[in-house]
Amino acid sequence: MKHSKEVAVIGAGSWGSALAMVLADNDVPVRLWGHKQEQIDEINRHHTNGKYLKDIKLPETIRGYHDLAEALQGVDTIILAVPTKAIRGVLGRIQEEQAGPLTVVHVSKGIEPDSLMTISEIIEEEMDEVNREAIVVLSGPSHAEEVSLRHPTTVTVSSKNMKAAEEVQDLFMNKNFRVYTNPDLLGVEIGGALKNIIALAAGITDGLGYGDNAKAALITRGLAEIARLGTKMGANPLTFSGLTGIGDLIVTCTSVHSRNWRAGNLLGQGKNLDEVLENMGMVVEGVRTTKAAHQLAEKYDVKMPITNVLYDVLFNEVKAKEAVDHLMARVKTNEMEDLVNILGERLTD
Repeated sequence: MKHSKEVAVIGAGSWGSALAMVLADNDVPVRLWGHKQEQIDEINRHHTNGKYLKDIKLPETIRGYHDLAEALQGVDTIILAVPTKAIRGVLGRIQEEQAGPLTVVHVSKGIEPDSLMTISEIIEEEMDEVNREAIVVLSGPSHAEEVSLRHPTTVTVSSKNMKAAEEVQDLFMNKNFRVYTNPDLLGVEIGGALKNIIALAAGITDGLGYGDNAKAALITRGLAEIARLGTKMGANPLTFSGLTGIGDLIVTCTSVHSRNWRAGNLLGQGKNLDEVLENMGMVVEGVRTTKAAHQLAEKYDVKMPITNVLYDVLFNEVKAKEAVDHLMARVKTNEMEDLVNILGERLTD
């Protein structure tokens, strides 16, 4: 059964626009909100969003909105597709404009530095209970560029309210876009956020010219690092072997579509962080998430060597090659140690 009410996608970047296309393909009436009037005019007049989805024609049923109150009027579901750093500000505006309860589906991947909150926790804090019916996360290995071309893509949805997750599954599911459910909300969010750190590091190894051996090792040990922290925080370790763990990690660490990989690649070539971010022109979530993960590692007393050396590259002006050399020179250990520790913690819970 298709959704009868209109759905508002809040954030007209590449991912928000691609998800709006999925909904439009499912005959769901879509309102796409963006904060730049000229971008909204382009969407409505030409059915394109050239800055974010080059050479892609948007379905004509997608309607762009610059007025947030107008975009929210009468909807019961919103897709929150703005960068992590903008979420609190946007939620504050939604609170002011929205009168009825909303299902909030968030699709950004990050953890807030200092507060160390996941996006679901930020939404809970910022939105009154009367204004949020349910919070759902949609995550997994999914480049907007490929989704907009209707290439086969598979993602996961999770929520504390699994009925709401299943409704969102129905909302997005079609022959090109397969959606699974997973009850491990924390694990899904941790995996989706922390893979951006490993993607930055993978880009650095490629920028240094270190080849596939180094990147394969980095991805594998990066997954161990993500699982180590996530399990300590209370997530199910099996989640990290799924779409929002290893799946998202592979696609983000190996694809030229990945902003985080591209940013890391530039760092590996010798550019500093300010140059990289200026060159990218879009948000690189892994930078803020590295800071948050570094803080989480200290809070939970978890070893995260890749995160720590990347933190030094980003914030302490350590050269990329020096950081990688430091990583390779670490004290020897047993590869199975992580697995044994994780399983031991689960068995004693």
